[in-house]
Amino acid sequence: MGVVAKRSSMTFYSDGSDHYSHRVRIVLCEKGVAVDIVECKASELPEDVAAQNPYNTLPTLLDRDLVLYEPNVMMEYLDERFPHPPLLPVYPVARAESRLYMHRIQRDWCVLVDRILADEGTEAELDQARKELSDSLVAVSPIFAEKPFFMSDEFTLVDCCLAPILWRLPQLEIELPDAQTKPLQEYMQRLFERESFQASLSEYERELRD
Repeated sequence: MGVVAKRSSMTFYSDGSDHYSHRVRIVLCEKGVAVDIVECKASELPEDVAAQNPYNTLPTLLDRDLVLYEPNVMMEYLDERFPHPPLLPVYPVARAESRLYMHRIQRDWCVLVDRILADEGTEAELDQARKELSDSLVAVSPIFAEKPFFMSDEFTLVDCCLAPILWRLPQLEIELPDAQTKPLQEYMQRLFERESFQASLSEYERELRD
């Protein structure tokens, strides 16, 4: 009991290679939250934690008696629990739009990222997934010339979802054409230079760009 009492009230079980864990780590670093981060695989979750997560998945966030196991729910919870700096807009319409952007990133890009990283499919199918992701990123590049962040003047949860994907482009074997993606490349640079982003990187993630 003594050890438990001294432990931080918040514990984050994170896979250092997982882009969903990474997005939550970015939020934790943006907020400056005092948290115990435990790097592990899903199979290594403590029994008492796994018993409270019906899917036995990572990431998993514990905050006292609360157990969260869906990354976007974690991010919104952290944004509400630690309101400064805010990572969602104040007004309901803008907040809804941000949530839709996060949904589209999941539907349009994360599914492709997950397929490539899991090596699911034939080589031709994986090449097609890379092409779809690359073409889609090229297509949206011009929007980053209008505002410093994703459709926003401020860094938001949408950027937290996108940054881990962009950091993993070399791992995904995707090389963006410089001439067509200058605004996106500059956006990536802004993200990667953020103190919170650098602090969020696991050892594995740092090696992706070494």
